[in-house]
Order: sequence, then C-alpha cells, then structure tokens
Amino acid sequence: MTSPNETTSPNDRAGRLAEVRNLKMARSAHAYVRGSTAKFYEWLKAGAVALPEGPPVWICGDCHVGNLGPLADRRGKVAVQIRDLDQTVIGNPAHDLVRLGLSLASAARGSDLPGVVTAKILEQLMAGYEAALEGEFGEKGDRPDSIQALLDHSTRRRWRHLAAERLDTVEPKIPLGKKFWALTGQERRALKALFEDTAVHDLITHLQGRGGDASVQLVDAAYWMKGCSSLGRLRFAAMLRVGEGKKASLCLVDIKEAATAAAPRSAKAPMPRDNAQRVVAGARALSPHLGERMVAARLLDRGVALRELMPQDLKIEIDQLTQADAMAMAFYLAGVVGRAHGRQMDEAEQRAWRAELARARPANFEAPNWLWSSVVSLLAVHEEAYLEHCRRFALAHAA
Repeated sequence: MTSPNETTSPNDRAGRLAEVRNLKMARSAHAYVRGSTAKFYEWLKAGAVALPEGPPVWICGDCHVGNLGPLADRRGKVAVQIRDLDQTVIGNPAHDLVRLGLSLASAARGSDLPGVVTAKILEQLMAGYEAALEGEFGEKGDRPDSIQALLDHSTRRRWRHLAAERLDTVEPKIPLGKKFWALTGQERRALKALFEDTAVHDLITHLQGRGGDASVQLVDAAYWMKGCSSLGRLRFAAMLRVGEGKKASLCLVDIKEAATAAAPRSAKAPMPRDNAQRVVAGARALSPHLGERMVAARLLDRGVALRELMPQDLKIEIDQLTQADAMAMAFYLAGVVGRAHGRQMDEAEQRAWRAELARARPANFEAPNWLWSSVVSLLAVHEEAYLEHCRRFALAHAA
C-alpha cells in the first residue's frame, strides 16, 4: 500500500481508512456502538417499541458518551456540551435519549457491572433529563467528580498541549505519518483558496480576541485520518498563522465534509438542504460554545464544516465504571442533553414533553418502558453484530 507520506488520491485512501475503521470498531462492544450510527437507526426502526414523539427540535442524532465533553467558546470559557453534530437534525428528542442510554448501558456491560445497574442507569438518565427540562439541573452541583476533574484539566490546557496531543510536535508543521497523509495538488490549492474566503477569514480572526483585520496564512495542511466517519469523505487538518510578527499566533482548524444524516428528521421542520449548513445550524442550537466557532463552506464542490480546535476541547473517555460513577454520569450527561433540547422549547412544549415522558411509567420503576425495552433490545442486537464484525475482521486479516 502507498505510504501516507506519498501523495495519494482520495480513492487510494479508502482501503486504509476501511481497515482502520474496522479495527477501531472491533476493539470493544462500546467502540462498536459508537461507530455504528446508521445501523442503530435501522435496528431501532425494526424493533417493536413505539417511542414517544417529542416536539421537533434540533437533536444530536448520535448522542453517545464520547460525543459529549468540555468545549471552549470563542473567548475560552469552558462548559460540557455536545461536541459532534454530524448527525444533527430537527427530529424527535427521544432518539437522543435512547442513543445515550445504549451508550451508557454498553459501557456498564464493558465494566462488568451487574445487570441491575443498567436499570438504575436508565432511571438516572431520565431523572437528569427531566430535571433539566424543569430548570432544576445544577451544572455544578450535579457534576460528578470525574467530570469536574476533566473540566479542571481542560481549563489548564494551552496551545502547546493541543499541538503535542494532536500533532505530536510543537513545531509549526503537520507531521505526515499514521494520522496525517499528504495532499494532492488540487486539495492544497483548494484549501489555500478556502482560507481566503471572507466568512472563513472572519471566523478565524474573531476567535480568542484576535483582531478582525488580522492576516490569515495557511502554514501547512494534510488529510486527517480521524474517527470512524472519514471513509470516503473529505477530512483535513490545517495549521494557520494569524497576524504578523511577534503578535502572530498559530491555530489548528478541522475541516470535515458533511454528509447526509442517518438520524430521522421531522417531515415538516424546515432545515438547510446543504449538509454543512445543517451541521452548523444544529451546533448553534445544541452547543453554543461549538456553534459560534463553526462555519459552513464549499470545498472541491462539497459542503464542509470548519471549526478551530481549542486546547480546552476534550472528550469523555470511559475505561471502567463503578456503579456510583455510572449512575452519576447518566444523570449529569442526560441533564446536559436535556438542557440542550429544552432551550429550544417554549414553556407549553416543555410541559407537554414532560407529561409524555411520564406517561405509562411503572410506579416502581423510574425509567419508562419504551426506554428500557429499546435499550435492552438494542444491546442484544449490537452484541450479535459486534461479534460478527470481529469474526469477519479476523477472517479478513487471516486470508
């Protein structure tokens, strides 16, 4: 296979990207859940459980634990919000609850927690979500110790930490190798032109107190092999120098092609037809810290969403959970999601949605039947699919 250090066409990258994606998804059942969004909605639709229909609002669409975490706003203030909006649509908020419940339940199973903990996790998930809708979710008071520690770490991070983490170097370059691959001439020219666009220039220069008239120069760029969603899509990292002389600063920009969302959308809700504009609109509704740092653009005749990466941006990583950690995490993260949904609803919509969530809930079990049944059935389906994925991946490597 061609080395990533050599210039390759987008088609040449597909085989390597597929291999990396399969490996990532085979590492654990929880990783498989994160990487199988389209399958999630297929299996959810095929199930016999009827979900409640909430008011049409912007939803994450891929609301797993790894898609939440500390995010900085344009001035550097940090809060835990939804950090990936590729799948965002105006749709049914119940889909985010099921997706988050499945992610937490999968993490609990991976931590070898007793099955009863899954029931308690879903109880806490609903409690946190409803507390946010009722305005009773305390961002600081309800924050688990592990999240507080992550936020404390986030606020201490600076550019050198971001560069060392993302680039493995603090030098003003993007090192080619495992994560970053050489561009074609066409791609490099297109990226140079992209940062001359007025809207893109304005986004970069108005972040972190920079002057709006500062110059923006493309220092280096590369194709970015990142996540499970890059297969067949444009994904680039660009290093920029903003300003001149001693006042100049470096920044790293993530450029990601926006594709059609797998999440079901409300038939009557107006949404941007351009996928990049959809992603940015969803981000601004659900995650203001991220949304104000994003802009939609066109690159090589495709819609892309750009965002400057901040040192404070981190994802929530779950290795092992205790029972107490799992329940505290469920309450808190559901509260974050509930606040993101709730700010889009008026008082009457919030009241009606709370009543719908409470309907048909057993008196002795706080999680509604539709959430419990959906998560349990999806756990079983994902486990079977995960094991089959591992078998096929192992057979492919043995061939």
